[in-house]
Amino acid sequence: MSCNIEVKIRIDDLNVLRKSILAMGAAESGQMHQIDTFFGGINRLKLREYDDQSFAELIAYQRPDIADLRTCDYRLCRVSNPDELKETLAFALPLLKTIEKTRLLFLHGRTRIHLDEVKSLGQFLELEVVLSDEDTTDSGEKEALAILKELGLEGAPRIPGSYFDLVDAEKS
Repeated sequence: MSCNIEVKIRIDDLNVLRKSILAMGAAESGQMHQIDTFFGGINRLKLREYDDQSFAELIAYQRPDIADLRTCDYRLCRVSNPDELKETLAFALPLLKTIEKTRLLFLHGRTRIHLDEVKSLGQFLELEVVLSDEDTTDSGEKEALAILKELGLEGAPRIPGSYFDLVDAEKS
């Protein structure tokens, strides 16, 4: 089972935050353009495609929609033919929505720090503290809180859902 502790925060300026992330010692690991196609079902399911089209990822996940640190259980499967998989999934499940974003990735220990520019939504910071089987959720939460504090974001409002959920919220 794969699990992480995550949090999402809306931010005003990616460039300012990028400098702070680098100053705390995180390593910049690249920029990518991602297209997430969400499908209906009992659990959350999305197909994540990348610009280079060499592969995609099918991601199934469960997590509470709370405006705080949250535990996310997920399964990830790399796929080599995303167009065929998308067509097959859309045949069997409702295709709900597509979210497009540019993501700048930083690595800080076991934490993945994302600076996201999401089409039609804005700019966001997302932390994912990846837990091993031996890790506790408490240790992951402490690490996430320490990083937020170091970035001056410990008191920033946290987003309860996903970008998928925000699209609908922004429309209402």
